[in-house]
Amino acid sequence: MTDHLPPCPECSSAYTYEMGALLVCPECGHEWSPAAADTAAGTVAGSDSKVIRDSVGNVLADGDTVTVVKTLKVKGSPTGIKAGTKVRGIRLVDGVDGHDIDCRIDGFGSMQLKSSVVKKA
Repeated sequence: MTDHLPPCPECSSAYTYEMGALLVCPECGHEWSPAAADTAAGTVAGSDSKVIRDSVGNVLADGDTVTVVKTLKVKGSPTGIKAGTKVRGIRLVDGVDGHDIDCRIDGFGSMQLKSSVVKKA
């Protein structure tokens, strides 16, 4: 066998095989498309970059405007960031501890946010 096939997403069996345009697992009978497996894993076909999605599943890109969906506590600030705050011109980064958005918020300055607390505007 010349190319390596991914394991079954259902049972993790290594004995998958191709049948036409689908991949098939002989142990559990699960059939799936190789392209669907790439997007489910969070990668775009043909690239190694990770797709970052907001709290409702929209794909985020550099320069997007997002809205904070829940009130966030900020260390050193008595009020925090209120739900509904718009953040313009985000930048996607591979941050620390799940923080994958680098942005500047009026009144707070530069900070990093998690994509799970924002929604694309």
